[in-house]
Amino acid sequence: MARDRARETEARLSLSDMSPEEFRRHGHDVVDWIAEYLQQVDSYPVLPSVKPGEVRRELDEVVKGGAEPFQRLLEDFDSTVIPGITHWNHPGFFAYFPTSASGPGILAEMLSAAVNVNAMVWKSSPAGTELEEHTLDLLRGLVGLPDGFFGTINDTASSSSLYALAAAREAALPTAREHGLFGAVPGRIYASEESHSSIDKAAVTLGFGLEGVRRIGTDDQFRMDPAALRQAVAADIGEGVRPVAIVATLGTTSTSSVDPVNDLADIAAEHDTWLHVDAAYAGPAAIVPELRHHFVGWERADSIVINPHKWLFTPIDCSVLYCRRPEQLRKAFSLTPEYLKTEEHETATNLMDYGLALGRRLRALKLWFVLRYFGSEGIADRLREHCRLAAGFASRVEREAGWRVVAPVPFSMVAFRFCPTDDDGATDAADRINLAILERVNASGEVFMSHTRMNDRIVLRLCVGNLRTKEAHVDRAWELLREAATTVV
Repeated sequence: MARDRARETEARLSLSDMSPEEFRRHGHDVVDWIAEYLQQVDSYPVLPSVKPGEVRRELDEVVKGGAEPFQRLLEDFDSTVIPGITHWNHPGFFAYFPTSASGPGILAEMLSAAVNVNAMVWKSSPAGTELEEHTLDLLRGLVGLPDGFFGTINDTASSSSLYALAAAREAALPTAREHGLFGAVPGRIYASEESHSSIDKAAVTLGFGLEGVRRIGTDDQFRMDPAALRQAVAADIGEGVRPVAIVATLGTTSTSSVDPVNDLADIAAEHDTWLHVDAAYAGPAAIVPELRHHFVGWERADSIVINPHKWLFTPIDCSVLYCRRPEQLRKAFSLTPEYLKTEEHETATNLMDYGLALGRRLRALKLWFVLRYFGSEGIADRLREHCRLAAGFASRVEREAGWRVVAPVPFSMVAFRFCPTDDDGATDAADRINLAILERVNASGEVFMSHTRMNDRIVLRLCVGNLRTKEAHVDRAWELLREAATTVV
């Protein structure tokens, strides 16, 4: 009988979690792995040499079903997953907009996973809710935005811009929440030719359709043309179309150009139209005093998105949406079923009311750690260095025969092109050469760059944004580009 009870007790215990002793032991193994990885991340090829489906086939072979010891999981992660990883933490990662997971951010993610809160309503996580409010007030002060901007954290800028434009729709077409857009006055969102594709996705999601976005032409520095915007708005009003939102970008994806926000704010005010500012990439640069002039007028916006996971050393994902008219954001999304009502519902902030997601993990913790660990001066110094490295790279491109910088460099991203002839290389053959150069450079495994299309021509991009990137890495990227150009031509 005693033996049977012991077996029953052992069976019940086996249904619990990993023991604290085992967790502590393997936790040390994981932290050691992370520390070693960050120390030698530049020894990995930035891009993996795998083809679609290869990683999946290996995973299918590794996983047989049934319980397995944790050490084997860590070994399989190292041997199967890591060889298929594109290493965004690599100092030679210059593609897209680099992200940089810093030490304090990584450790905060571990703590966030451990406490495992869901800050949907205040009662479900009082500290989670108020830490998010506090942290976003800290960031708001660092970037120089005034009091009155209410902040929330989402996953990516695509979600933040969607929510902002939903608030704009609520302000311009308030009946849409109840009755939808069928039969409503047609609405229009205005964005430059250089604005991010997430604006189009938001328009589709919100019921405006792709035709609900009007792309506005840009000047010779790829900035939205206020005169062209004014004409487009007037033409739409004349045809019975309601201007819903103007989207300005500070740091466009292809060129990092800076729209004239102050001029666009004037037009938005004239037509009582929502002004949304996409500063997902460049927003943190407002912390640097000598770069603050790029942001003049953004305090007049109705909403602003900044992604700390792009250029503020915070692990993915963390996108901040600031809103000067949070009541419109709340009207667009607030819907409280009985099972989520609490006695504090009318007096406390319930983060679920400001976006689509009900579940909200503790993203604020990693941003709080990052801001406090580096401090405002430490952050500014690092961003300043990234801009210096980008400017130095641009100057070398400009001095080299056959190469051209094709857009201004206000921050840490350089758009450039190899031009083998005197006509700026504006031919399909030159496009093929630039793509061949890019492919050869990326195949080196030492650096990873991406491309875009400007004025219907292929353009290469180098963006500095990683904490571990030093001058030697930028120098090496330039050497590889020159070698590739010689070989390809």
